[in-house]
Amino acid sequence: MTGTDETAPDLLYSAEEDALRTAVRALLTDRCAPAAVLADLETGRPYDPELWRALTAEIGAAGLLVPEELGGQGAGAREAAVVLEELGRAVAPVPYLSSAVLAVTALLGCDTDRAEVAGPLAELAAGRTVGVLAVPLPTAPGGPGTATVRADAAGALTGRITSVADAAGAGLLLVPAEGPDGPALYAVDAAADGVRTEPLTPLDLTRPLAHVVLDGAPGRPLAHGARARTAVDRALRTGAGLLASEQLGLAEWCLEETVRYTGERTQFGRPVGSFQALKHRMAALWLDVVSARAAARNAADALAADRPDAPVAVAVAQAYCAPVAVRTAEECVQLHGGIGMTWEHPAHLFLKRAKGDELALGAPGRHREALAGLVDLAAP
Repeated sequence: MTGTDETAPDLLYSAEEDALRTAVRALLTDRCAPAAVLADLETGRPYDPELWRALTAEIGAAGLLVPEELGGQGAGAREAAVVLEELGRAVAPVPYLSSAVLAVTALLGCDTDRAEVAGPLAELAAGRTVGVLAVPLPTAPGGPGTATVRADAAGALTGRITSVADAAGAGLLLVPAEGPDGPALYAVDAAADGVRTEPLTPLDLTRPLAHVVLDGAPGRPLAHGARARTAVDRALRTGAGLLASEQLGLAEWCLEETVRYTGERTQFGRPVGSFQALKHRMAALWLDVVSARAAARNAADALAADRPDAPVAVAVAQAYCAPVAVRTAEECVQLHGGIGMTWEHPAHLFLKRAKGDELALGAPGRHREALAGLVDLAAP
């Protein structure tokens, strides 16, 4: 659902979006409690396959951005944003942003009438395959730069891509490469000969990173030239815009948990949350979070409606929401006192996700710089 007036979009949640939120939150409450997330991190798995199967097969969340005729749900960015809000509230260890947003949007930018594109797209929409756009996680919209992978005339790919999110658990890699005729986008089976992933130890263990090394790996061309560049850039912009919703959900959980805890923790015979200094801090956080909601919802609506101001809305959302998520998570840890510093309390999961998200798909400074150019506001 999108706003009917392009100059005044309707940013309120629709009944369908509320129903989707209820379903996703119920699933995450049942299968993704903080204790379960902590336990899953110690297994070394790249993601929780049972949770991913439930999210994709039972709810159909992986296909929200995919038209029905291509095997998806035929929804849009607003609905995907609702899912990401809930995943952020739970710091869920699933590759939704990588597969259902970045990889799917990149494929939608190619010729979907071709079987080489439509087939993988249907697999991703059903959640049967996890796909990743093989670019470094910090890559911002408009800034993919020169590809670090080269393709020969036969489609064999050689090169190395650093810090690719969720690559270790992916079945399909979408690889931007420099081909014989210029830039191109290739599909590569992650299990093919000549493909190697080198796992890293990231700060945020719920979103694993890996270097992808290709040594003559067979690639299937999906798009060439300007179309390939546009498909990758649109995927990055959509990912950055919807990442703001994940940051919003994360900040909401941190604020709600902090308010709850300070209302129960007592000192000098009264709840610590009743002290004026802490009230002021939490009130300031509340203002930050509601403002972040406006920015994130506007970005999701702009992407859903393909509004001309979508690049501006995305840049504003990332420039604002990323610092808010970090600040709210830091306050959550601090206002929990000693227990906030322990492994057993989940506050550290939210702080690490917030810090990781702050760098993902462009740091806030990068988006502020892009915003200045978009609105023709020169730096001093």
